Amino acid sequence: MRTRKPAVSGMFYAGTARELEEQIEWCYKHELGPGVMPQVNSEGPREIVAIVAPHAGYYYSGPVAAHAYKELADDGIFDTAVILGPNHTGYGYPVSVWVGAAWNTPLGEVEINKTLAQKLLGEVIKADETAHVHEHSIEVQLPWLQHLYRKVKIVPIAMLTQDIETARTVGKAISQADDNLILIASSDFTHYEPHPVAVEKDGSMIEAIVALDEEELYKRCERLNCTMWGYGPVASVIVAAKEMKAKRARLLKYATSGDTSGDFSRVVGYGAIVIKR
Repeated sequence: MRTRKPAVSGMFYAGTARELEEQIEWCYKHELGPGVMPQVNSEGPREIVAIVAPHAGYYYSGPVAAHAYKELADDGIFDTAVILGPNHTGYGYPVSVWVGAAWNTPLGEVEINKTLAQKLLGEVIKADETAHVHEHSIEVQLPWLQHLYRKVKIVPIAMLTQDIETARTVGKAISQADDNLILIASSDFTHYEPHPVAVEKDGSMIEAIVALDEEELYKRCERLNCTMWGYGPVASVIVAAKEMKAKRARLLKYATSGDTSGDFSRVVGYGAIVIKR
């Protein structure tokens, strides 16, 4: 298998290593960000099982994502990040895991944990490249990890099918791994609605996530006609996290694209959430 080249470098995030490093630092220091640069705590408690982070362009969602990654840095060092993202392109299997060669970003190559990726294969999760080649939801998480840890292993899972039973199957499969894992659910919230509407809808969805209640998440998503794109990955992570003894979750930061762009007429919502043992 070939190394995956970045699909959205120079668009969703800066296209050179130096500019990307500067952009990530800008996100951390932004008024909507945590305000400080993180330092990885090698003696951290390793209480974090999962984070939820947005996958929009860094200019819009980066300061919110920075909260999740600062929390991750404070928590210590893991072996592999299992990153679940929604499939925007429609290509590939309903649930597709990349099992082959490394992924590339301007900050270098990211190694695949091939052993774990292979273990996850089954009736629902299939080995597939096509779902990943042009998909951005997983890719945009990688520079954050590289910026903190330099060398990191990942297992990328793209979800085209996001119903609750699929999400539960995926989550339970991940939870069987014995590795020192961190799970990352890549998700944006409300899309292209007025800021006050987005804040109200997203607040309801986030409430269900923080309660670690995947069933309530789906009920609210349907009732509110929600346009959250990544509810399947989030539900999978909730299921896996509970199986992995997670007991609590917390919203770190919420904002919309209006908060960075100044246009509040049609916004996208972004949330950073941490799930801990």
